[in-house]
Amino acid sequence: MRRLGELEAEIMDRLWAWQRPATVREIVDDINLGRRVAYTTVMTVADILHRKGWLRREKSGRAWLYEPVRSREEYTAGLMQDALGDSQDRPAALLRFVETISDEDMAALDAALRTARRAQGPEDGDGDGPRPYGHLRGRGGEGR
Repeated sequence: MRRLGELEAEIMDRLWAWQRPATVREIVDDINLGRRVAYTTVMTVADILHRKGWLRREKSGRAWLYEPVRSREEYTAGLMQDALGDSQDRPAALLRFVETISDEDMAALDAALRTARRAQGPEDGDGDGPRPYGHLRGRGGEGR
């Protein structure tokens, strides 16, 4: 998963925060509160995000309403998965990561692992041995 560009991220951040479909005009007006950006530039980038599969759109009168296809959390998880995939020693990379996170993040990670283990259940697998968290494939981990 490629990291979003600067304007792509600005558009997605607003749509994730608003949690509702929005027009290009609404997005432009909000961005213009902090910096100037042309309507056509935002329209072009929103269309690119739509073609990349990040946004869905629906016609509303003469305008398109855009909304995210994936959550911010799914995007972040994809970036984390890609970063981990770049390592030749995944266990070492995970250890280095865990050594650098805050106690709060460590507790959240521990809770997420417990939740994943409970969701997996005792008989989840294909008979070829344990596949920890394999049931989570398809939630941002496909193609690995």
